[in-house]
Amino acid sequence: MDSPSNATMPCGFLLQGFAEFPHLRPVLFLLLLAVHLATLSGNLLILVAVASVPSRPPMLLFLCQLSAIELCYTLVVVPRSLADLASPSLGLGSPISFLGCAVQMQMFVGLGGSECFLLAAMAYDRYVAICHPLRYAAVVTPGLCARLALVCCLGGLAVSVGLTVAVFHLPFCGSRLLVHFFCDITALLHLACTQSYVEELPLLGACLVLVLLPSVLILASYGAIAAALRRLHSRQGRHKAASTCASHLAVTFLHYGCATFMYVRPKASYSPRQDRTLALVYTNVTPLLYPLIYSLRNREITTAIRRVLGRWRPCRAQGQGVCEP
Repeated sequence: MDSPSNATMPCGFLLQGFAEFPHLRPVLFLLLLAVHLATLSGNLLILVAVASVPSRPPMLLFLCQLSAIELCYTLVVVPRSLADLASPSLGLGSPISFLGCAVQMQMFVGLGGSECFLLAAMAYDRYVAICHPLRYAAVVTPGLCARLALVCCLGGLAVSVGLTVAVFHLPFCGSRLLVHFFCDITALLHLACTQSYVEELPLLGACLVLVLLPSVLILASYGAIAAALRRLHSRQGRHKAASTCASHLAVTFLHYGCATFMYVRPKASYSPRQDRTLALVYTNVTPLLYPLIYSLRNREITTAIRRVLGRWRPCRAQGQGVCEP
């Protein structure tokens, strides 16, 4: 007789999504579609705006990578969710193959992990800019930014592959129904039929690498920044230096707050339906907030966005054509 895990492999899983709320599905579809389009537009606008800047400061390069990650992050989850909500014959759930589920989880974790490392790299950039401003251009070079970007991506990829292999080697017995709209880690661990804490060890290890390690680096960077700000005698200088960190801090709190609340907890506290609702927020709302936060708080990106939008501004003086900014 095949083992439970082997029996699960050919048929995969069923994503329940929001099938138990048939009357809410049209409303959810329209709401998620509007948020998804706004998220894509906001992040694409930042990418185009950064590309239009002739001489790009390192922080804009990091921001460009962050927007690219957010674009891919939302594309991994949301389009399938929209297709499932629009499907008239969803039934008990939408089928997804074992391999398809593994790939979706790996990409989701990999992109989220890359963002964790990238936020730590951005904190280091702020540390050098505020604590060592005279050495900033010599230390934070385009070459260093490229190497940090590569390390962030490779680090997220390595952890996600290891975590995916560990999770999908667990025995899944009983129901194949995932009470979720995508293959999230907590939903999969909820279906694992082992009775020990062994299945939690891969997630614990991933959390230590993706959450704890970058958090320590970020806290160390901002501890040094806070000490440097206290030594500044100019109130205006302190305000200007602090304002450059505000957007990064807001995004960091959002990202790490959601990740910690969702994944840094024991399996006994998992609640599939509650986790599904929370995941709906952090996979749709937070990627929408990031470009808003940076476009409102970062003067360079605001100027670049205005320059891009100005290129398509109707020319009122001539009655047609496009006015250059």
